[in-house]
Amino acid sequence: MAMSVAHVERMTSLSSDIFYDILGRLDGSTLASAGCACADFCSISREERIWENVCHSLWPSTNREDVNNLISSIGGFRKFYADCFPLIVNKDVPIVQWDSDLEYCEEWAEAEYYGDIGEFDSVSPSDFVSIVDVRYNDKAIYSKVIWGIPCSDGFHGWFYNCPFRIDLLGYSERDDEHEANVTLSVADGLPPIMSIERERKDGKLWRELREGIRLSWIVVNRKMKQAANLASWSPLGGQRHWPTDKDFLIRFGSVLPAKDILPCQVVECIIVMKFRVIHTGTQTSLKLTELSMQLEDMGGAHVNGRNSLLVLKEALSCHRSKNYSKVLECCHLYSKAQSELKEEKMRNETRLDRLCILSGIAAFITFCYYVL
Repeated sequence: MAMSVAHVERMTSLSSDIFYDILGRLDGSTLASAGCACADFCSISREERIWENVCHSLWPSTNREDVNNLISSIGGFRKFYADCFPLIVNKDVPIVQWDSDLEYCEEWAEAEYYGDIGEFDSVSPSDFVSIVDVRYNDKAIYSKVIWGIPCSDGFHGWFYNCPFRIDLLGYSERDDEHEANVTLSVADGLPPIMSIERERKDGKLWRELREGIRLSWIVVNRKMKQAANLASWSPLGGQRHWPTDKDFLIRFGSVLPAKDILPCQVVECIIVMKFRVIHTGTQTSLKLTELSMQLEDMGGAHVNGRNSLLVLKEALSCHRSKNYSKVLECCHLYSKAQSELKEEKMRNETRLDRLCILSGIAAFITFCYYVL
């Protein structure tokens, strides 16, 4: 009987090891689903070590010891994945309204702070950490971690009122001052091109880049112990040959809430990645030349540093979804509202111009009548 019990215990231990090994090979979404299958899977899927491996695989930046400590301090890897894998979904895009038929509602585009000034005292540039990872064809090509907001030491001065922007390639920390150039080549899966002229016609390199590139820009607030991914993972759009014929600009981002912060109530987080085509003999490669993030209001104006910190703070509690179609829908709603705003502004400016012309003509006729 004793041998039988020992045999069962060995089998149970063996099964547990096998289950652990199997679940440890899964991605986050599959692991979460497997945890609902049975009690053993549920128990194993809750272990922090498994989720740590999942995060390391998806976000190479989390392999750093300081980032590991940060994630542990805000709730652990399981919570970090649950917060940062789903993308921000914000459908609360307001309907464009106007004061009158001839007056453009300028307050929609203003970038001045009008919320509670006491709210700003609770947020600081040093509260935020940016964890950025770029992949191409599922291969990690670039990782960066920035503690705080660069160049914001005197944030009550110029940072307070100037346009907010984080430029990763323009900022170096002590541990990566000699960071190597980030390039993509045929060895990474890029199609070879003979010339820019040929690429301008068929766009093969551009299509492969857009389909293969992925970006994650996670922002963590250490004080609030919250995190969110501000990027759209896949590109939302882009521009070929801009500003030169050798540049490819790719845009990521999300729509963030700005209620009680800006009159437009929502802002767009714009993350720009730019590659330049480099020719070396018969070889062609792409060099990463820009990776930046900034916030813009409905009128297309850059949001200042003070308001941006408040927006980032609000974004950490924004609704999220694993359904990428919902993310795209939110971005399309925002773009549509922004286009309507611009079109209505142009129409009203045209009406005002016509009114000014008619008023001028009427004044001229009146002047001539009295003179003659």
